[in-house]
Amino acid sequence: MNGDVHVHLDLVRPEEQRIRVTMEWTAVTSRQILKFPQWTPGSYTIRDPVQHLHSLQLSAASGLVPLRRLAPHHWLVDHVNPGPLCLTYVVEARDLTVRTAFVDPEFASFSLAAVVMELDGCRWSPHLLAVSCSENWQVHCPLTRDGDEWRAVDFDELLDSPVQVGPFCCQPFQVLDHRHNLLLMGDPPGGWPSTLKADVERVCEATSRLMGTPPPAGDRYQLVIQMLDSGYGGLEHDHSAVLQFNWSALAKPDGYRQLLQLVGHEYLHQWNVRRLRPQEFRPYDYGQPVVSEGLWFAEGITSYFDLVLPLLAGCSNRSTLLRDLGDEISRVLMAPGRRVQSLAASAEEAWVKLYKSTAVSVDSQISYYRLGAATAFCLDVRLRQLGNSLAHQLRALWATHGQVGRGFGRADLKMLLKAIDPVLADDLDRWLDIPDALPLQETAALIGAKVEPVPLSGPDHGLTLAEVNGCVVVKRVAVNGPGLAAALIPGDEVIAVDGRRVRASADFASLLRVDVPSLITYARRSCLGTTQLCPVDGVERWCLSWEPAASSEQLFLRDRWFRFL
Repeated sequence: MNGDVHVHLDLVRPEEQRIRVTMEWTAVTSRQILKFPQWTPGSYTIRDPVQHLHSLQLSAASGLVPLRRLAPHHWLVDHVNPGPLCLTYVVEARDLTVRTAFVDPEFASFSLAAVVMELDGCRWSPHLLAVSCSENWQVHCPLTRDGDEWRAVDFDELLDSPVQVGPFCCQPFQVLDHRHNLLLMGDPPGGWPSTLKADVERVCEATSRLMGTPPPAGDRYQLVIQMLDSGYGGLEHDHSAVLQFNWSALAKPDGYRQLLQLVGHEYLHQWNVRRLRPQEFRPYDYGQPVVSEGLWFAEGITSYFDLVLPLLAGCSNRSTLLRDLGDEISRVLMAPGRRVQSLAASAEEAWVKLYKSTAVSVDSQISYYRLGAATAFCLDVRLRQLGNSLAHQLRALWATHGQVGRGFGRADLKMLLKAIDPVLADDLDRWLDIPDALPLQETAALIGAKVEPVPLSGPDHGLTLAEVNGCVVVKRVAVNGPGLAAALIPGDEVIAVDGRRVRASADFASLLRVDVPSLITYARRSCLGTTQLCPVDGVERWCLSWEPAASSEQLFLRDRWFRFL
């Protein structure tokens, strides 16, 4: 087998919702270590896909070979004779996300990081993939075809190549004379938008113009959009992206633009995070969490520009961008966790916080996607003042690091900024390391905009309520809010306000008045109690709008900011 690893996936009986895996290679040592990946690049938390693996067997020419488990995802083979080996196992494929494995009688979609084992000494060896399936299904994979197989130059490229299988065909589209493939899965009730392929081309071309280069994937790029009844998200790869969107979101007034923003986000990841990668991820370690503050740049910068790309593509306008940016800023300002967790800490703690958030997480953490995008806005406006731009800085970092496969860190970002303005480089340190340090209102004012609170239409009681089995239950108590002052806690059942029975969340709010204390009857661990709660005026959201009396200097900078490239 000339050092190659042959991987065969059997999907012939999709109704079982299982993938039968066979891996064949030639061992050159008597000691072998087998490892199942613990996470999927682009989704930074340990998901332990090994929980779905069973029926593991290793055989050699002499028969079955004993396996000794060193960890849940880690096996050791001792004293095996060098020569051909065959590993077989089964993966339960019932989780339809962009980072896991799913098979049913309609189609199959899976990330190979949730399917394929890393073999001792074979990480940098070629891997050849074959898939068996029903005759009326087609297999789509962004790897290079090699006869009846797909060839990956090494294990990393194999894991980075999502597989889609089913009765559907790819549609070709062009990006700056490079041929890509668009794979649409699902059937929205109103049908796919008639301009989707053309608009996808425009967004992808705008992304390439933003970066100043043709797409790094060249002619080998596969964009997969799965339209489902629920779900939202995407996962980036060197030569592919898999997106999930839902019918109801698409039907909303802003839904189609949000889909195009998601397309732009994942397409930009071809540059930022896949090839322009934080230094801690070169190379990937699939066996444990990899802590990196660089995730704020990977996702935050990308999230900022995904708002911009529909405008650059001619699919949106300035007013819409202002509203979208305002929504992002509002989400940051409405998150009390911004006062607790810094942007750098948010990125470093992604493994244990962002992907494992609870109802009360908003009080102690902030998303590095959202705060990162807000930070990108501040950087961009400040750079525009200096005759530069964030896009220019991103292109510069791409030239020095991304194109040559060199990992970057904070020092590299600051070096670029110091060449323009040492004060801005120092400001970046503060914005990254100090919670709630971002000057959003001041930055908006530079382009003649204002960030203002929109008051709640009713009283702010500081409680997040849910209706559970006919009861109104406290799910979250806002920090420093009226609910906390009343000593209510998550899990309490709200029974009455001033002696009136509460049967729905809306009933609770309707019985309260601002600055008027109310007697709350509640149950905690089946015991009744009472407390006084005094609601206050609150903020529903924040709004970004233009300042009517903006100066000529502000208007000039605003126009420069809107150019983005």
